[in-house]
Amino acid sequence: MLGPQRPTPTRGAHDMAFTVTPRHNSHSIPNPSFPIIMADADSNPSTATHNSPRTWLLTSALSPLSVRLIRLLLSHGDYVVACLPPYEIDHEDRSAEFRELVNECKSSRKDREGWKDRIRGIRCDGAAMGSCGAAVAEAVQVFGRIDILLCCKSDAVVGTVEELSTTPFTQNLVRDQFESVFFSQVNFIRAALPQLRSQHTGHIIVLTSTGGHIGTPGMSIYTAATWALEGFCDSLAYEIAPFNIKVTVVQPNKEILSLTNRLTFAPQMPAYDQYSETAPSIRDILANVLNTHPDTALPYPTSPADYGPSPMSPASTSLEPDAAPGEILHRYPKLPPGAADKLVMETVHALSAIGGHENPPARHIVGHEAAVAVKEKLKTVTEELEDFVEASLSVDTFESELQAEARERKPSEQSPQGPPSSVG
Repeated sequence: MLGPQRPTPTRGAHDMAFTVTPRHNSHSIPNPSFPIIMADADSNPSTATHNSPRTWLLTSALSPLSVRLIRLLLSHGDYVVACLPPYEIDHEDRSAEFRELVNECKSSRKDREGWKDRIRGIRCDGAAMGSCGAAVAEAVQVFGRIDILLCCKSDAVVGTVEELSTTPFTQNLVRDQFESVFFSQVNFIRAALPQLRSQHTGHIIVLTSTGGHIGTPGMSIYTAATWALEGFCDSLAYEIAPFNIKVTVVQPNKEILSLTNRLTFAPQMPAYDQYSETAPSIRDILANVLNTHPDTALPYPTSPADYGPSPMSPASTSLEPDAAPGEILHRYPKLPPGAADKLVMETVHALSAIGGHENPPARHIVGHEAAVAVKEKLKTVTEELEDFVEASLSVDTFESELQAEARERKPSEQSPQGPPSSVG
């Protein structure tokens, strides 16, 4: 059991002990390609800054991104509560990197000194509100507080709207997607809010993707769940600002989360397959990555028959059922050596830099490609709004100075610019 060398609660059902055979890999932490902004340690003594240890609670700690973030946080002297979804910690390949990290923490390496005292692993199912509450309570009992709640669960379902409507099994995938991306993260936030309010400080970071701005054909349900979570956060930010609790949505490119978490493929319909011949679909792009490794290669889906059960349904017994045409397929991508670092480290450093910042952004786009894509989407929305502004104003019954402002394309001073100021 990893935890601090201080009186700890009696081991309960949520505690997690590890016995792992160490690998002979030497991990290093790459430097970020952008400057990390440090908060002023004297600006607000009640708020943990980057110059003082922070206590993080990660809602899902087994992805390659989460493991690398934990390694970076521990190297900075932070404390980490790592929530471990039961169906993932019991999956040997999925949990291998985390178990290797556990062995690093227990090792006698000088550069890992003290790590085992600053990390706590807890089996926790975000789908159960009681489990989330127990994880929060244990985090507070062990480390005394929670400075940053990082919501980072992001399984993705691949399939068009129609492909996810053909059978009861594929319809269940829609519910599973919202359970994974939306409801499980909302449960953690709800469980943590009483503690954050009592502290009168805290920072909730929600890791989504550019899918929160831009729809992706073939991932409509994933996009819908992401937008739901971001809409929830937009309203939440106003509600909890008076308690000095900040909310930040971090949006890297979609592939950063898609290629580091579980992918579920609904059987492809021939009618949609023929349109992918003109341009690669998201299904084809992800399949090409999976097919580079024999353990994750996908069979060519040729028939909508023989659908398999959803992994979250009672009938499911395996995350990766035997492949057959028309089955629902579940895969954890296996990236080539070094590829995972290149894929996620910019996001890892962004999360570390923003977490616990005195004045964090409401939204942060990671990487130039993501920033350009979001700017193009916002530009398109703005241009369309301007093209139809007269139609929008024509429904107004009474004249208003706001109409002139709208025609002149000037922002209204009465429009809210963001969450209300927090009370220190």
